[in-house]
Amino acid sequence: MFKEKRVHSGFALAIVVIAALALLTVTAVRSQEVAIGTATATVLAAVTVTASGALAFGNVFQGVPKTVANDNGSAGIFSVTGQADAGITLYFQLPDYLALSDGSDRMTISFSATDCSVDTTGAGDPTGMNGTKGWEDTNPRSLPGTIQIGSSGTSVYVGGKVTPSLNQSAGSYSGDIILTVSYNGT
Repeated sequence: MFKEKRVHSGFALAIVVIAALALLTVTAVRSQEVAIGTATATVLAAVTVTASGALAFGNVFQGVPKTVANDNGSAGIFSVTGQADAGITLYFQLPDYLALSDGSDRMTISFSATDCSVDTTGAGDPTGMNGTKGWEDTNPRSLPGTIQIGSSGTSVYVGGKVTPSLNQSAGSYSGDIILTVSYNGT
């Protein structure tokens, strides 16, 4: 009989340990909670840029340089639209030459450190810049990194200088001025 009691008391001890573990497991499950969060994103309107006015030098004479300022009605005009107040980066690719359409002759074009203005009102009129609407007389090769699209868009005006040679061939010369615009996340 003594042996039976021992087996029963060992069995009873095992039941008590299993019950205690079960209670601990149940208690641990009861102390957990779950929360579900949400991830959201809003895609903004695409940024667009349009060349809305050519940098027009008009008639030029052999051997006589001609300049068009960025605040002149003949300045090149680029119009930028997109999400108002979004930060943008502007990058010009500027030509070194204008060429005849058949490629038989070319004329030097240059851009100074003050040949560009950025108008954050989007007015599209280079003659109306007054320094309070953006950046006046800035370098087209190194534009400010803090430009934002205005509520009506942003206009970029570019001037330059052509220098015909003394024996420049007569004809219409042209070259591409490329403005790349992208959102910069600011």
